[in-house]
Amino acid sequence: MSPDASLGSDTKIWHLAQIRESAVLGRECIVGRGAYIGAGVRIGNRCKIQNYALVYEPAVLEDGVFVGPAVVFTNDTHPRAVTPDGAAKTTADWDAVGVTVREGASIGARSVCVAPVTVGRWALVAAGAVVVDDVPDFALVAGVPARRIGWVGRAGVRLRQDGDGWLCPQTGDRYRESGGTLVEVAE
Repeated sequence: MSPDASLGSDTKIWHLAQIRESAVLGRECIVGRGAYIGAGVRIGNRCKIQNYALVYEPAVLEDGVFVGPAVVFTNDTHPRAVTPDGAAKTTADWDAVGVTVREGASIGARSVCVAPVTVGRWALVAAGAVVVDDVPDFALVAGVPARRIGWVGRAGVRLRQDGDGWLCPQTGDRYRESGGTLVEVAE
């Protein structure tokens, strides 16, 4: 771990994980074995980054985000090792773009999020998906490229249609769909 990284209280880093300079991790996070957290990455409180996940800068993860094993967040829209004239590329030749993951979202094992994309609040990206477009709040996306196949609630359970809205079978929470987005219904 870089001495320039910042870790919140009760954050745990497992063997062989690499935390780069200026990375900021909140309280009560867990970073699994062999995970990579890039320079300047910002991670909120109570996040779980599983084994061998690669979180390249300038990614931003809000509170309560789950990143599954071997997930990759890219950061370069035009990846090349060399410039058009054959010279080795340097940081001066690169415009980093990041992945943003909003509060409570989960990214399934071996998924790839191709920057720049935003995964919405409490969304769920299925294992092995390739995310190339923004994911709405509460969306369940799967496939290559990832497409919305349903909705999930805060518990991560697939919602079922109930009258003119959606219901979480685990919590009983209700949601309303409007124009391709889902919002929680206050009781």
